[in-house]
Formats: sequence, C-alpha cells, structure tokens
Amino acid sequence: MLIMRLLLLLAVLGIGGSLLLWMLTGNPRYRTWAWKAFRVAAVVIFLLLAMFALERVLVPLG
Repeated sequence: MLIMRLLLLLAVLGIGGSLLLWMLTGNPRYRTWAWKAFRVAAVVIFLLLAMFALERVLVPLG
C-alpha cells in the first residue's frame, strides 16, 4: 500500500509540474507528456488494484 501511495504521489507531482510548465511556457509538449503520464499512472493503479482484488479472492482458497 505504501508503494501505491508513493507512485500516486510521484504521478501527481509529475503531472502537476508538467501542466504548470505548459501553462507558463505554452509549449504543448508538456501537456502531451502530462496526458501520457496520466494514462500510464491510471493503468498502473488499475493493475495494482486488480492484484489486490485477486489476492482477496485467492487467499481464502489456500
């Protein structure tokens, strides 16, 4: 759970920093990077939550 929180914090900081740079410079490259980082973070969080759910299902069987 700690790892998931750290990954979420890093993702929020990276996306927020990229959006801030986009607003300050107007360079669309930063907005594109923020969107890509958001999609990757969403997939990683989904995979972690799926592993937690799978663990909940499989542990009582053992």
